[in-house]
Amino acid sequence: MSFIAITEQAANGLIISSLYALIALGIALIFGVLRIVNFAHGEFYMLGGYACYLAVTLLGLPPVFGVLAGVIVLLLVGAGVERTLIRPIHQGRIDRPDEYAIMITFALSVLLLNLMNSAFGPWPQRPQALISGVVEIGPVLIPGDRLAAALMGSAIILAFMAVLRWSWIGMAVRAVSQDRSAAQAFGINIDRVSTAAFAAGAGLAGAAGALIGPVFNVVPAMGVVPSIKAYVIVVLGGLGSIRGALLGALILGQVESFAPMLIPDPSRGMAYRDAYGLVVLVLVLLIRPQGLFGRKERRA
Repeated sequence: MSFIAITEQAANGLIISSLYALIALGIALIFGVLRIVNFAHGEFYMLGGYACYLAVTLLGLPPVFGVLAGVIVLLLVGAGVERTLIRPIHQGRIDRPDEYAIMITFALSVLLLNLMNSAFGPWPQRPQALISGVVEIGPVLIPGDRLAAALMGSAIILAFMAVLRWSWIGMAVRAVSQDRSAAQAFGINIDRVSTAAFAAGAGLAGAAGALIGPVFNVVPAMGVVPSIKAYVIVVLGGLGSIRGALLGALILGQVESFAPMLIPDPSRGMAYRDAYGLVVLVLVLLIRPQGLFGRKERRA
């Protein structure tokens, strides 16, 4: 491959990675604080896409405010879901909490998918892109909608990391993720932190859906494949690890971008693009079963 082709593939990989990271960070945050796997995360991503579409199309808002609408709506949805469906797990009102978490989030996934399918049908919708046309950066040509999505997604990730690192709620979230009982003993309100973490995780998924809507359309089933890839990223980086989710997203984005080019028939290579991440995941877990930044389980 020529230098320009390599540069274009690397740029595409970074764009894909930024959007993968938004979804994966939400899963990692929710698991790190609440210790549950949210099987409705892909539907939160889908709701963000529809919130953006409705804000731009029906309300006539600019695309940037459409993305913000996707974030705000999913923050509210996430907070409501945590308070009504998830909180009983940590209040000791559920006899088998692990099984309950799996069933309730899976049921929520099915419910949201069917509700949106009934409301909008299976037909694709596309909100207005943040930037239209093609952007020329030196010798590299990048579609404007993808570049805008990547830049805004990166800005949201940086803002999230800053809040997590320097704000009081971020410090509380990190304390709860490390030791829930100790954090409670030091006076941290576990319920509030859990609500904030679940809402933030849903908001990140909503941001990803709102950003990707103008690129690949908005449909009720749009969250199925991205959520699977996000789970691959989270397991690859280590369950509950924010750094692992970021690194896993970067690795998966670059692998999906370059791997098809290494096959003699690139068109056939693109057909198997979704499988490359699974291959990388298996190879990493064979060497490091807990993931890149995961912690080993202590045995009594």
